[in-house]
Amino acid sequence: MRTLLVLGGGYGGLALIQELLNNHLPQDIEIILIDRMPYQGIKTEYYALAAGTVTDYHLRIQFPVHPRLTIRYGEVSSIDLESRIVTMEHDETVSYDILAIALGCTDNYHNIPGADQYTCSIQTFAGTRETYQRLNDVKPYGTINIVGGGLSGVELAAELRESRPDLNIAILDRGERVLSAFPAKLSQYVEEWFHHHQVQTLGRVSVSHVEKDALFNGTEEILSDVTVWTAGIQPVKVVQELTVPKDRGGRIILDEYYRVPDYPEVYVIGDCASLPFAPSAQAAGAQGEQVAQVIQAMWRGETPKLHPIRLKGTLGSLGKKAGFGLMGQRSVKGRVPRILKSGVLWMSKRTLG
Repeated sequence: MRTLLVLGGGYGGLALIQELLNNHLPQDIEIILIDRMPYQGIKTEYYALAAGTVTDYHLRIQFPVHPRLTIRYGEVSSIDLESRIVTMEHDETVSYDILAIALGCTDNYHNIPGADQYTCSIQTFAGTRETYQRLNDVKPYGTINIVGGGLSGVELAAELRESRPDLNIAILDRGERVLSAFPAKLSQYVEEWFHHHQVQTLGRVSVSHVEKDALFNGTEEILSDVTVWTAGIQPVKVVQELTVPKDRGGRIILDEYYRVPDYPEVYVIGDCASLPFAPSAQAAGAQGEQVAQVIQAMWRGETPKLHPIRLKGTLGSLGKKAGFGLMGQRSVKGRVPRILKSGVLWMSKRTLG
């Protein structure tokens, strides 16, 4: 038997597995999935779990059950590309013939002192549960600071405002405005929503260090009962430790078929891959499907034919009743994008579940 080893059962890893299982799988292929959880977490909705508006049960998708799929639970501690061996915690090893690395990302603290120690995260299911506990233990009139005004920070701030109207909430960002990657009109709409709902948005804040009950913009002290970090991501530590060519963001540079050039049996999917667009669940899922198509073509002895990935756009929520989005070049705002986002979530749960 030949082993296809998939590291990570997130959007990319699961899309790869389902695409292969739904088509003809050669008789001599066994798929092994390694993940630290017994289900996929819907990461795009972790902000709602942190805010306390959904339960974690609603953000779980069960892994597929198939006689040719073996699932092993645990943390990946190292990858030996030369020996084709993956080591898990407690020194358990798994060898492979083909490897797909889809391990996702972790917070990037940009070497800011105290940031990793004194801030909360929404990057993992376990970390988000802890953040939920911390946020919802804050007494009325407490202060929550969210560092980073990108999509995650904006969605968390809005959801938390609906969940806890008694709290003082602020978003702190280095740029001039929240959602700096979006058109200015969308950013202005979100700023106005926050102003109307008494959420502060502070621009040009460059966090210099973080302490237990405060963060610092240079010498300016900003008091904080809880600080949540949404100010950047990077590939997980196992990928950081791989000595292969990477881009400036630490993501692995790949060939046209998403393979590591010196190790053509190794594919990289999602947040760990250097791709021509920003990391997202949608991009990881689309890429996972294409990696499956490449592998299937290789098994048939054919040259893979891939079309460029076309993303459908980005949707964000402002609580349960309003939202915003970018569909191609078109900005959308108000109730419609929020309804669309709920529909996308329902579809992905139905498709992946």
